[in-house]
Amino acid sequence: MWILYNFCCSIRSDAKLKDPFSLAQKDLQNVYEDIKKLLVSKAELKALCDYYFDGKGKAFRPMIVILMARACNVHSNKEGVLLPAQRSIAMISEMIHTASLVHDDVIDDSDTRRGKNTINKVWGERKAILAGDFILSAASMALARIGSNTVVSVLSQVIEDLVRGEFMQLGSKENENERFKHYLEKTFKKTASLIANSCKAVSILVNSDPEVHEIAYQYGRNVGIAFQLVDDILDFTSSANLLGKPSAADLKLGLATGPVLFACQQFPELHAMIMRCFSSDGDVDQAWQYVLKSDGVEQTNYLAQHYCQEAIRQISRLQPSTERDALIQLTELVLRRDK
Repeated sequence: MWILYNFCCSIRSDAKLKDPFSLAQKDLQNVYEDIKKLLVSKAELKALCDYYFDGKGKAFRPMIVILMARACNVHSNKEGVLLPAQRSIAMISEMIHTASLVHDDVIDDSDTRRGKNTINKVWGERKAILAGDFILSAASMALARIGSNTVVSVLSQVIEDLVRGEFMQLGSKENENERFKHYLEKTFKKTASLIANSCKAVSILVNSDPEVHEIAYQYGRNVGIAFQLVDDILDFTSSANLLGKPSAADLKLGLATGPVLFACQQFPELHAMIMRCFSSDGDVDQAWQYVLKSDGVEQTNYLAQHYCQEAIRQISRLQPSTERDALIQLTELVLRRDK
């Protein structure tokens, strides 16, 4: 049984904080155009690869990487000047993330992504898989050009974690405690590993102290897990508020996320549904109702707050800087987001 986490809902800093997205905007200018330049290929393949790099994304991961790079630079040399290789890592993180989305959409047979048809919907599954592979290969080449074996090793771990996380998502555990551990480990591998290891990589480029590398890594890990926990909450709350009816996308895919796992503690009937991946008639609707009747959403939110508190504790060990304080503020934005 998981212990309830009682943390205050609002995370504050005594520092005067600047909006993280605004602070990173200059460094992220033309980032999608620069990514497209790395995707040199023949017409149709290039069209597929460019499809999601249209500049309409939030660039959440590159933004974190840029802010972490500058925070580590201030901590290390008091100047905070962004290195070209650090900006490259921000681009590579977005490329790896996008390639994983292309492949996820094929696995999940998704029709829409970011408000438009998915690549597999427009061009078919085979070409979508190849496009994801090509984006990943271009990211690998950009990574090799950085010229650091350590950085290559750190970011290669991300790709391994993405694959292992996808396999973990295909299964579940009989035991309740093992199931939650399985869920959090899968969440780390599929979502947080990319952020954690990208943050670690930019710290390695400017500082040889393993303690600084661990601070960067742990901040990314905790923010990444919190981000996904909130995402799992929104699958139950956002659509209900905006549309008046559930989307229950994860349930329809057979996935038991945080709100369901917490709800299972109050409604053991969910156990059988989880083990059969909500495949029987009425399972999705019934599970949805159990979650709404339980405190599963609230419990998952408490857990996300716990991870954000830990992220703040880690990043606060760096020397004060505007970027460090923006990373602190980012934890509150993660908890408050509604889409």
